[in-house]
Amino acid sequence: MSAAADAFTRFAQNLGNKIEPTVRHHLVRVYACLTATTFCAAIGAAVHLLGIFEAPLLSALIGFGLALYLSFAVDDPKTFYTRLAALMCFGFLTGNSIGPLLNLVIAIEPQVVVTALIGTVVVFVSLSCSALLADRGSFLFIGGLLLTTLSTMALFGLANIFIQSQLIYQAHLYVGLVVMAGFVLFDTQMIMEKRRAGSTDCIRHSMDLFFDLISMFRRLLIILTQKEEREQRRRKNK
Repeated sequence: MSAAADAFTRFAQNLGNKIEPTVRHHLVRVYACLTATTFCAAIGAAVHLLGIFEAPLLSALIGFGLALYLSFAVDDPKTFYTRLAALMCFGFLTGNSIGPLLNLVIAIEPQVVVTALIGTVVVFVSLSCSALLADRGSFLFIGGLLLTTLSTMALFGLANIFIQSQLIYQAHLYVGLVVMAGFVLFDTQMIMEKRRAGSTDCIRHSMDLFFDLISMFRRLLIILTQKEEREQRRRKNK
């Protein structure tokens, strides 16, 4: 316990030495909003799994509309709570929209959901700490590469609707997971630079990180489920 406390103390000291108070305060607000949004997503998923509200397509469409609103809404203190409510609703609807995937995974092996969740949290926290403690702007150079890779993946994904290649699908999953991990590094440092430039929009910044987090979770969930299916088939063939 003391070793963990010492490690946390060193981390806090390094963070205090590297990041200005205004940026630290902004990051606290960003991660608070991110935590609340993730909690709402968990509620949305639970609501679907319990059969209370099962409308994944409608949730996805409304969630997309809310994401557009949050992306273009002006950062104004007068509309802060309106935008915060929209962010929470977006999180809830995002969680509800992945309900069918969760149902499928639970039918195969419920433990996969827990493993994917823990794995996502560990990777996200580790990458976030790396970005926070790294030299200023050291990960910003990967932004162009990530966007190019994402665009290429979108084109291949569109083409695969007609090609139906399993190889492209698998590459899309694994490369996408790496790209989303890269975006955690990039977005974290970009948020810090935006705050230094005067932006205080913690809601939009937390939404960027939520996209990264939920995208990693989805992909990791599918990858682990495929692995579990292969193991189940192997056990049956023995």
